[in-house]
Amino acid sequence: QVQVVESGGGLVQPGGSLRLSCTASGRIFPIGIVGWYRQAPGKEREFVAGDKWFDGGTRYADSVKGRFTISRDNAKNTVNLQMNSLKPEDTAVYYCAASRLTVIPTNTRFYDYWGQGTQVTVSS
Repeated sequence: QVQVVESGGGLVQPGGSLRLSCTASGRIFPIGIVGWYRQAPGKEREFVAGDKWFDGGTRYADSVKGRFTISRDNAKNTVNLQMNSLKPEDTAVYYCAASRLTVIPTNTRFYDYWGQGTQVTVSS
C-alpha cells in the first residue's frame, strides 16, 4: 500500500507564491507518476500537473503553464509544486495522487492513491 500526504497550503495574496509538497511512503516501487489535482467548490476535480517518478518528464494544465513548476526529490520521496503568480481562481483544495502508469494521465480514474488534500486560498 502507498500513502501520499500533502503539505504547504495556506492563504496568499494575488500575485504571491506557495509551495506544496507531496510525500509518498509505504510500498512506493510501483509508482510511475505523481500528479497534482485541485477542486474548487462546486467544480469537478481537475488536473494541474504531473511528474514521472523515475525518469523525468512533466505535464501541466494550460491554466498553470508558466506559473507552476513541479519537481521531484527522489531521496525524500517527495514531489513539490511551486506555485507563482497566484490568482484568485487558483483557490481550491489541492490533492496529490500517485499512479502506477508510466505516462502522465489527466483523468482521475488512472490514479490509484490519493492524499487528503490541502487548502489553497488566494485572496486579498
